[in-house]
Amino acid sequence: MTDPHLDCLCVGIIVADHVCAPVERLPQPGELVLSDRLDLTLGGCASNVAVDLARLELNVGIVGRVGRDVFGRFVREVLQDAGVDCEGLSISETAETSGTLVVNTQGADRRFIHSIGANGELTGQEVTAADIDRTRLLYLGGYCLIDSLQPQTVADLFATARRGGVITVLDVVLSGPGAYWDRLTPVLPWTSVFVPNVDEARLLTGLDDPVDQATALHNAGAERVIVTCGSDGLIVVDAQRRLQLDAYAVAAVDSTGGGDAFVAGYVLGLLDKQDIDTCLRYGSAMGAHCVRQIGATAGAPTAEQLRQFVADHDLPIRKL
Repeated sequence: MTDPHLDCLCVGIIVADHVCAPVERLPQPGELVLSDRLDLTLGGCASNVAVDLARLELNVGIVGRVGRDVFGRFVREVLQDAGVDCEGLSISETAETSGTLVVNTQGADRRFIHSIGANGELTGQEVTAADIDRTRLLYLGGYCLIDSLQPQTVADLFATARRGGVITVLDVVLSGPGAYWDRLTPVLPWTSVFVPNVDEARLLTGLDDPVDQATALHNAGAERVIVTCGSDGLIVVDAQRRLQLDAYAVAAVDSTGGGDAFVAGYVLGLLDKQDIDTCLRYGSAMGAHCVRQIGATAGAPTAEQLRQFVADHDLPIRKL
């Protein structure tokens, strides 16, 4: 990394997103449906969290892969313009930059068409012990989507971080039902915070209730589990508490990147050494800002704006 000291090192999937403004309905075969906008934006867990953290005035670096193509150049430019250290962003000579087509339909959840591309060459071994030594927090996003990130490699990476006093945050991306549990069990005991959404947690655990999901994932070794539930808020389970938090009521335009924004706000609170209630409100406020704009990072506030929003808007936290 160029800077010897980082607040957070983001590792994982990096994507060029093609996002449409909400359409009334999906087209029939051979039909053309118009959208007010079709934007090329940054996507992927690692890059979304990195840009959001940079917007929050934290010093952040990224490790990932892109192709030698126009989309790879676009991704690097957006990251660099945001202030993200891109020394760990490598170029594949054999694969294209990963891409996602995000289809927003009014009154329905988003639909995704995804190409793994160069992300499929990321192994985690790109992160060195020196990289870990110079960061306060290590975030891995997109785990379980790409086979190249092997469980033992990720477990060793997280173990090195935890033994060095570095906070570890794990996020997953799942493409549907699969045998994910064996990929998780070596990693969760070295995970400070695991942040799946409710649909991902259902696929991982086979359980429908988010409290049961979070409890099962905590029992599997994660120090703290936060299951995000979109407009229904979130559930938190750790050794000391079980909490439920609603979402801030905002007019959502595009929920792409909402979970990643939550992670960024939560991380800001952690690194500020705030109590858990404040960390959760920071995360929820980041998510609320994100979904009001098209694209995963366009709505990210500054740290000052985020703190003011939380001060101005009450969000009760309930013990379960």
